[in-house]
Formats: sequence, C-alpha cells, structure tokens
Amino acid sequence: MKQLVFACMLILTITACSYGQNKIFFGNAPSSKAAQKVDIAITAIENLYVDKLNSNKLAEDAIIGLLEKLDPHSNYMTPEEVKEMNEPLQGNFDGIGIQFNMLTDTLYVVQVIPGGPSEKVGILTGDRIIQVNDTLIAGVKIKNTDVMSRLRGPKGTTVNVKVLRNREPKLLNFKIIRDKIPIYSLDASYMVDKTTGYIKLNRFSATTHDEFKGALDKLVKQGMQNLILDLQGNGGGYLGAAIEISNEFLKQGALIVYTEGVHQKRENALATNKSDMQNGRLVVLVDESSASASEIVSGAIQDWDRGVIVGRRTFGKGLVQRPVPLPDGSMIRLTTARYYTPTGRSIQKPYENGNQESYNKDLIDRYNRGEMISADSIHFPDSLKFSTLVDKRTVYGGGGIMPDYFVPVDTIRWSTLLRELNSNGITYKYTTQLIDAKRTAYKKQYPAFEDFNKKFVVTNQMMNDLMALYKKDTTENKDERLTEDRIAKDLVRSGSIIKAQIKALVARDIFGESEYHQVLNTEIAEAYNKAIEIISNEAVYNKLLSGKN
Repeated sequence: MKQLVFACMLILTITACSYGQNKIFFGNAPSSKAAQKVDIAITAIENLYVDKLNSNKLAEDAIIGLLEKLDPHSNYMTPEEVKEMNEPLQGNFDGIGIQFNMLTDTLYVVQVIPGGPSEKVGILTGDRIIQVNDTLIAGVKIKNTDVMSRLRGPKGTTVNVKVLRNREPKLLNFKIIRDKIPIYSLDASYMVDKTTGYIKLNRFSATTHDEFKGALDKLVKQGMQNLILDLQGNGGGYLGAAIEISNEFLKQGALIVYTEGVHQKRENALATNKSDMQNGRLVVLVDESSASASEIVSGAIQDWDRGVIVGRRTFGKGLVQRPVPLPDGSMIRLTTARYYTPTGRSIQKPYENGNQESYNKDLIDRYNRGEMISADSIHFPDSLKFSTLVDKRTVYGGGGIMPDYFVPVDTIRWSTLLRELNSNGITYKYTTQLIDAKRTAYKKQYPAFEDFNKKFVVTNQMMNDLMALYKKDTTENKDERLTEDRIAKDLVRSGSIIKAQIKALVARDIFGESEYHQVLNTEIAEAYNKAIEIISNEAVYNKLLSGKN
C-alpha cells in the first residue's frame, strides 16, 4: 500500500489518487479516460523505472507510437524537421543562392539563382566548391544535409568558400554574405506554339499563385489562348494555393473542393473571381506522383468538365492535416478531415490502420498489376461511379484522379545503362566537362534558345566520350559493369533519352530552367506530346470532354 500511495503522489500535483477503486482522477489534466491512461503511464515510467531515461525521447516515442496506428499521413516532426518542411512551402530561406549536386564527393554548382548572393560575387554554374570556411567538403564523404547546414545561415552573416573553376590554375576565394533566397514553385513557362502555353508547377507554396499569375499574364501577352498545366511529380502543398490556381479556370461560385471529418463540419471552397483562363482549351498533365493539392486542382477541372486530364492515375492523398505545435518547437501533423472533389469523390486511396509498409508499396503494386502500362488493368467498382457536373461523363472515386486520356509509362526506351548513368551522375558529370570546355563557344554560336533548340546536336563523338567516362568511372567495379554487347544494345534502346538529357543540361547552363524542361518535353516526354496533339485538335479535345469514344 505504501508503494502505491508513493506512486500516486508522484503522478502530478493536479491529480488526486483513489486507492479504493484503483483509478486516478484528474482535475485540469487530460479529459478522456484514454488520455488519462497514457499520461499516468508516462509519468509512472519517468518516476519509477529502474534505469535513467531520456524524458524527451520517451515522449516522442509515445507520440509516434500513437500516430502510426491512425493513418499514413498523421506524423510527428522534430523542430528541425518542421523547419525543413516549412522552408519550401513558405517560399524562401536564408542562404547563398545556388542549386548544387554532390557527384563523386564534389559539390557542383548546377545553377546560380539570379540576383542572389552567389551571383553577386561571381560564382558560376559549373564551379566546384571545395571548401566552406575552414572545412574541406571535396574528396570526403559528406551528406547533402551537412553541406546545406554549412552554406545556409542567417541573413547578413558571411561564409567563405574556395572554388575550383575550369582552366583556372588556383582555387578562387569568395566571400558571400547570406541573404533571403526565393524558392520557386514554377519550374517552367513558355509558348509551345502561337496559341498554346505551357506552365509546370513543382509544388503548391505560399508564392505559387503569384508565380503562376505572373507567368500566365506573360503568356497571354504573347498570344496564349490555350494552356498545358503540368502537375506531374507535384506532391502538393498548401490547400490555399490549390484553391487559388483552380480559381483561375472556374466560373464564379463553382465548388472547387470541400473538406469534412467527424470533428470538422463540411467546409466548401468556391471560385470567386474572373480570370483570363476561364475560356480556352486546358490540358492538365498528371502522374502517379501528383498528390494532394495537385489532385484538388485536377479533380475540380475534371468534375466541371473544364479541361482534359492526361497521364496516369494520381497518388491518392486526400487527407487533411492540421498542425498541432508542441512547446519545444516540434509538431504533430494530425489528420482531421478528408478532401472531396466537387462531385463528392474522396481523393484518398484506401489504407489499413496506418500501415505504412503496404501504403508505401502501393505504386509498386500498381506497376506489378499492369496499371502503369495499360488502362485496362485499372478496375473501379460501380459503387465508386460519379457523373461530372456539366457533360455528365462517368468518373470514379476510390483514390486519386483517373485521367481522361491514359499515357503509359515508357518501358521501351529505359534500360540498365540509362539507370546506371543517371544514378551515378555520369551524364551530368560528362555534360559539366563538356560545358566547361565549350561554354563560351556555345554562347557565341547560339545567342538565342530558338537557334540552340533547332541546331544543337549531340554527336556520336559526344556519346563515345560519355561511354568512355562511364567505363572509367566503373573501373573499380568491373564485375558490375555492363558488357560491351549489353552497352551497345542499351544504347540503341535508350540513346534518344541520353542525347535529350545531354542537350537539356547544356540548355539549362546556357539559358535556364524553362529551356531545360522545353528540351526534355519536346524530345522524350510522351504525355507532353500527347497533350499537344489533344489541345491542338478541337474535335479530339471536345470528344474527350464529352466522354464519347
């Protein structure tokens, strides 16, 4: 009895202990019996356990254990993870203003952000950063996160770097004053032809609508009447940004999305204003990595028969997370509602008791059962059948947005050689060497992107040099290197993709990110080229919207 009384006294000053009924009753403590039970357990462990414990770690483990039983998207985040998550969504961070890749233990500057601190002091694309302050970062195994922690820092602080530049005999010293660096959610925007524009978004952040509207206005001035909106690989972001983008295409008063949960009443998001893109043909590109906010936009466009969705079934992330800040700067992202498209379709794909393993394997399972190759492999029960709001086409719920026109994964041109070149960064490394040697000549030879796009050719000699670098790079792993016969066969199979990647990387270095995507889209992107076919042919476009095959 003395031991039990002692335990009760330890639990909290706001609790009262009742021995007679073997229960602990709380005053201002957790309201439900379940919450009381958890609180008592943690307090007892902290005060009675035989060994010394880390209380913070104990609390984190308890929270993680609770959340992982709920659904795949409710999770716990440390203070560091909260900051890392928020930066790309807020649209800026403090740093030096470069994009980089780590290849063979060397930091290559992929792009220098215009107007940023690095550009101001003379850092160039293709430079290798060898040393940051007093720390050598080249030739040693170092994680990307460690490099970023050294380059980033509060606005106004200084970082000293030593740079290796092609044809320079000595390392160059640069003193960079950190500043606010914008993170762009718009990858590319350009005119496909005289009347069709293209915009690609990589996320939905606080700055997405402003970026999108700026690009839209610019393209309209260039004569754009129709638009291809590329949301492939876009994993989502802010709900507000998705609503603002949808608002550009839908008529005033149209329902964009609604959310609802057991503890959250239905909330509707409606289109509120007019824009330049409420008329004209619209094609939205999606794939299996398009999720959340991307699905809200494509779902609203499809339900209102406003445009044609092209690609593959989207990811199926339709759960709404509410942030619950904790005292130490950590956070719980707790699912509180579901997203529904205007017809009432749930975007969320099925999940079982928060089982992450089976949930994460869903895309692999889709591939294995043939869904990535053929639309005929995708089956929906009649109970998930819905009708669009204008043309009364049949669409389906049950997870993700099924496109109006299906484009299979390109398995014909992909090969082991292509995978090895990309995973080991060999194509990028070769292109960096090529540009280092010929940047000045290329800029003189191709003063405008139009000239480059028409005339630049990846020669057989370039391909031979690339393969020589591949063989040199894999010298230490001869047993794993592909045979000459296999290399020859894979080059026939994947040569067009490899050449397109080289050309695109050269274009990015000389001209910019939009030109990089324009090359890849034109040369190898099947969904993009199918979108052009559809949007350029009014009869085909209207037939897809009518649902008549």
